[in-house]
Amino acid sequence: VLVLDEADRMLDMGFIHDIRRIMKHLPTERQTLLFSATIPAEIQDLASSLLRNPVTVRVTPKTSTADRIDESVYHVEKRNKPALLAHLIETMPMYRAIVFTRTKHGADKVVRHLHRVGIHAEAIHGNKSQNARERALANFRCDKSPVLVATDIASRGIDVDGITHVVNYDLSHEPETYVHRIGRTARAGAAGMAVAFCDRDEMSNLRAIERLLRRSIPVCDDHPEYPAVTIEPRDDRRPDRSPRQPRRGESQQRPQRAPRRDGSPIARDVERRPARRHSDGSAPLQTERVAVETTGRSGSGGQSQSAQPGRPRRPRRRQRRPAGR
Repeated sequence: VLVLDEADRMLDMGFIHDIRRIMKHLPTERQTLLFSATIPAEIQDLASSLLRNPVTVRVTPKTSTADRIDESVYHVEKRNKPALLAHLIETMPMYRAIVFTRTKHGADKVVRHLHRVGIHAEAIHGNKSQNARERALANFRCDKSPVLVATDIASRGIDVDGITHVVNYDLSHEPETYVHRIGRTARAGAAGMAVAFCDRDEMSNLRAIERLLRRSIPVCDDHPEYPAVTIEPRDDRRPDRSPRQPRRGESQQRPQRAPRRDGSPIARDVERRPARRHSDGSAPLQTERVAVETTGRSGSGGQSQSAQPGRPRRPRRRQRRPAGR
């Protein structure tokens, strides 16, 4: 018998190769059981490759939610989500709430913001050690931490009674995940509230959730006053830069290049022009180097030099260092 618990996450997070490696060591005649709260269509197709004529058993329909859950959605900008969350925790109030985020980094960021405003909260996700996760759950059960910020993967298996609020800080791209999230509240005939935050980039996720539920989620407009975003005017003018001060031991004047051994001046700008054709009309094989501008060096007298044909200089070869040095 092969049993896979939380099969949707096991197959979605890249464990399919490890599962197939395990199945190679199992007999052909076996029984395979997959347990999961949500199985999207993509995972269903992937699971079909592991099963033969499977029988599906559903406890409740995937589109059903508890009747005693009060759902609402806030259309808010992404930068204002932390302020809205702190406002709702204090005004509702939320005695025992779970906040769902999309990423582990986002969960830690939400916890830091709540700590700055004086709200005690703890995060639980895959980067936390086992002791840290057990301690966070113990504090959440005994009401030491009224807010628990979690990701979808780490929240699997959390069985805490008396959860009053569920906050979808980030809307998942899987509509079934929304149903699974808000199912943490309103258990055993109790009432609960489910709040969702939706920014501009998550409108498609919200529409997918409403299509799955076959109804629209009520929109709330009681927003707090968010801090104004100040945009400083941009100054395109470059600041006046003072000349670089010479370093210690560095002279203020740039060193002058020494003249060549034959006394010819060093050209600043050199351009290549095709040499004149021979008298018989054939083109030369090489080009002439023409000095455009020269400076006063020894032997030049500050005057422009006439064009002098010459062969191009060969590049210097780099000497190879002996091995072992």
